[in-house]
Amino acid sequence: MKQERPGVGIGVYVRKNGKVLIGKRKSKHGAGTWCALGGHLEMGESWEECALREVREEAGIEIENLHLGNVSNDIFPDGKHYITLNLVADWKSGEPRLMEPDKFEEVWQWFELDKLPKPLFLSARNFFESGYNLFNV
Repeated sequence: MKQERPGVGIGVYVRKNGKVLIGKRKSKHGAGTWCALGGHLEMGESWEECALREVREEAGIEIENLHLGNVSNDIFPDGKHYITLNLVADWKSGEPRLMEPDKFEEVWQWFELDKLPKPLFLSARNFFESGYNLFNV
């Protein structure tokens, strides 16, 4: 189905001990690329509610100190277009688990910024290339 307007995506960059939590996509859109936790903003949902829900659904962890990092305009080669609200949070509790094996290939992993896996999902690549300092906020 062709989009009539850009969608709204939420990316959640969870920090812990100088690392960020990243997962490898398995779903049709972006299969084989690495991304942050997140998903679609639902009708009537706040950014914060979406972020908390997606983090629980995808990795089974809790976060705190959630705030807006930046926004990216993500136009994919397949014609999909998203405005992504890139939120930053600190890990609070829980061990990351593979909660959606139909959407992700393996358990979420912690990576140092200079050792990020490749290839990155477009919204993640745009976030990291924006120059936003994930650990100096």
